[in-house]
Amino acid sequence: MARPFRVYDTLRRSIVPFAPRRPGHVGLYVCGMTTYDHAHVGHARAMVVFDAFVRYLRDAGWDVTYVRNHTDVDDKIIRRALANDEDPLARASRFVDAFDADMHALGLVAPDAAPRVTESIDAIVAMIDALIARGHAYVAPSGDVWFSLASAPSYGALSNRRGDAIEASADVDTGKRDRRDFALWKAARPGEPSWSAPFGRGRPGWHIECSAMAHEALGDALDIHGGGLDLVFPHHENEIVQSECVHGAPYAGHWMHNGLLTTSSGAKIARSEGNGATIRDVLARVPAEALRFAYLRAHYRSPLAWDERTIDDALSHLARLYAAIESAHALGGEGDPDRAATELGADARETLELARRFETRVIEALDDDFHTPRALACTIELARALQRLTALPRASKRGGPIARVALDALDVVRRALGLLTSTPEALHEEVRRKVLPARGLDARTIDARIAARDAARAGGAWDDADAIRAELDGCGIDVRDTPRGTEWRVRL
Repeated sequence: MARPFRVYDTLRRSIVPFAPRRPGHVGLYVCGMTTYDHAHVGHARAMVVFDAFVRYLRDAGWDVTYVRNHTDVDDKIIRRALANDEDPLARASRFVDAFDADMHALGLVAPDAAPRVTESIDAIVAMIDALIARGHAYVAPSGDVWFSLASAPSYGALSNRRGDAIEASADVDTGKRDRRDFALWKAARPGEPSWSAPFGRGRPGWHIECSAMAHEALGDALDIHGGGLDLVFPHHENEIVQSECVHGAPYAGHWMHNGLLTTSSGAKIARSEGNGATIRDVLARVPAEALRFAYLRAHYRSPLAWDERTIDDALSHLARLYAAIESAHALGGEGDPDRAATELGADARETLELARRFETRVIEALDDDFHTPRALACTIELARALQRLTALPRASKRGGPIARVALDALDVVRRALGLLTSTPEALHEEVRRKVLPARGLDARTIDARIAARDAARAGGAWDDADAIRAELDGCGIDVRDTPRGTEWRVRL
């Protein structure tokens, strides 16, 4: 049986119990990206948040249908393509592929459906035709089709904008009856993609695209509509009104919006502002899991200030979690944990208690409006307790059973959030590949210095060996003498 949970509903402006339209099922539609360029770290936040949310839902026993669209017909695509002497649809297709590659590199689960506007034209045309027939839309002399806000007095409930507080739409206003009316269909223009329709050849407006794709994919099973907070108005507001005017029923059961990435001064990170690193640029210098950790440390509804220190700090925290896991594995795992805790004392008993309560505490946090910061605070607390356990006298002989309970408990973080899915060795190997070059270092050079130190030690030249170790330490390289030989890692 699926576990109940609560989530903040933007429309209701409160945290409410989730109410599915079909028992045990969650139909989730998330607005994807307008594919006119590479995705940046702002886009990645929404994608990672909802990826983690889907994992959480499935771990909680829900049958999830996850839909994330591609907007491959839009004004921005056309403008960018024409500026580069490129076919708009070809450019959009190229960046759909680039976006999918970025999502794969981030380790995201594939959506159950990923509709494109260009594949949904028939559904879009049918919706517009129905809106015209019901008196909610009109064809202007220019051939553009506009939604008539005068026909929808309930408009503005999601964003809480009513009457004169509703801004004029950004569309060209030729033939509009009301400055607030928004475009459903844009008449064909030279150099732009276009399709045939009963009301004239042209292309869809932005908002009707998602309405049609969401309904085609989920029908009346659209339980949660998600996206960035910047989409509340006008995009999601317009989706609601045009969808409900066609279907005569509430569009989405719940509205879920993630906060935006901002600069240290509070400005929104966006492609239009030119202030956001691309996903592929960030992943060239840090593991993808560090990016996921950085996003999930903040509550999904909160703004998140972003700079290079944000991702570096996330990587440092992640490395400490893996260090605790590595230390715990080294203790083995056989025996009675309660007996071991009694023999080892208070720190061991505390670790065992934290481990046994861990999954319950994590689930309680996630069930309460997907509170990932609380879940990760529990994770960091348990990792610190594990490190204290491994430092205890006799822990190497008696601490294994306690460590095993803790390691088993941590599995909920992997299942429900997609974190701690790697191994300490794999993480540090990826750090070597990505972080060392960013610091101007080279693994082969470090290996050569380690070999020189080993030779100095073998020859009894201890001062030379210590000097090499100090040199590497100054470069941020930790040297470890182990039974397996000398090992080194990048300090994070």
